[in-house]
Amino acid sequence: MHLAKLPALSSKKVEAGDIFQMGKIGLHWMRHDLRINDNWALSQLIQKVDKTVVVYVFNSTQEIENNYGFSSLGNHRKVFLQECLLEVANRLKQMNISFYCVRSDDPPDTISTLIEHWSCSVMSYEFHAGFHENQEVLKVKESHPSLQFIEQYSNYLFSPHELPFALDDMPNVFSPFRRKVEKNLKLQLTIPELMSEKKANNQPNTMLRLPDEITELFNGVLTSHSTDLNDINKSRYAAGESGAHARIEEYFFKSHGIAKYKETRNGLDGWGFSSRLSAYLAIGAISPRTVVEKLKEYESMHTANESTYWLFFELLWREFFHWQALKHGKHLFNFAGIQKKKPETNIDPVRFKHWIAGTTAYPIVNACMKQLAHTGFMSNRGRQLVASCFVHELGLDWRYGAAYFEHMLIDYDVASNYGNWQYLAGVGSDPRGHRQFNLQKQTEIYDPTHQFIESWLSHD
Repeated sequence: MHLAKLPALSSKKVEAGDIFQMGKIGLHWMRHDLRINDNWALSQLIQKVDKTVVVYVFNSTQEIENNYGFSSLGNHRKVFLQECLLEVANRLKQMNISFYCVRSDDPPDTISTLIEHWSCSVMSYEFHAGFHENQEVLKVKESHPSLQFIEQYSNYLFSPHELPFALDDMPNVFSPFRRKVEKNLKLQLTIPELMSEKKANNQPNTMLRLPDEITELFNGVLTSHSTDLNDINKSRYAAGESGAHARIEEYFFKSHGIAKYKETRNGLDGWGFSSRLSAYLAIGAISPRTVVEKLKEYESMHTANESTYWLFFELLWREFFHWQALKHGKHLFNFAGIQKKKPETNIDPVRFKHWIAGTTAYPIVNACMKQLAHTGFMSNRGRQLVASCFVHELGLDWRYGAAYFEHMLIDYDVASNYGNWQYLAGVGSDPRGHRQFNLQKQTEIYDPTHQFIESWLSHD
């Protein structure tokens, strides 16, 4: 599949020598914030400059096979990413904001080149707790010590200064984290003005020219290869911010699925049993605060019960894993985990291949793995079962499982993925340690008629 080529904002492109005519230029580095609404950093940048340019840098190293045998970006997520980028591009175009999606094997270096090429005086970005994301920002800051930076936290429910503890003192277990947060904080859901669209539309209706050495992606460079797109489309993730809001409208206000969420959330297949917002949150097509705002709106209009609270509870889990990722940095990826305790597992290529192919001795695991291969999705319950099997029944190194999930999942999120895998492997934030699921009993509870198993085991 090829990215459609987008029309330029104007037939006129501004040469580097004409940039002074545009006044103060600001660059927004878009990463995990593919949205317009509730994008605090972008909104503040627009208020400060005369001309805004938004840049997304596709890191081409994501397509290179890593030490675990996979690229970090598989075709399922790549297709979703492409579609979300196209929606962002079209929305920004309507606001007279220049947008470029470019390809690079060194995103910080590319951003630095663009800052210099366009003589930018301000750069904005939404903070992300990932170790590599932070290293990238630090590299840009070191290259431009005099540049003004706008850092905001709209990818999170709370900013660091709102937490009731210093990051170093943050509990490594979820329950005390949740209690401290809920006891000491009142979540303020004041969402900034949509995007100050009047200010944005008054910006010059022209595109800044890219340097010749930088490759733009809206020309078919970012492509998928052998994946069956019909299988991908079965996942039904409508792209971008509009898709995220449509999903909230359907799940909250039309089907009222949110009112039964706690009872249905352990389902294995379909769309009605869960919110399916994780992919949108991971890519930043919607912010967690916007989700909570809509949740509060639903509670005020319809009902507030254990199920509506449970979605907020799940958002707190997301928040916990992200601040844990920031606290522990690269230890999120270490075999011994944040507990610095090496598990008694290793990697066996044969058992690993059986797990991936869905040909283990455990039908429920096999069905989940085939579902993942065909759709890029697996339910939360399914992920717990296949990870438990991976570590306990198969005795495999959890990092390989985490790397495969990173490659396959549409909703891959570095903190949640690696945090959850450490949790199941007994080297993370689980106080009980090395938690194991009885796969037969889990099958009897969640797929007693084997409908899910039979459905997915019929796939090649």
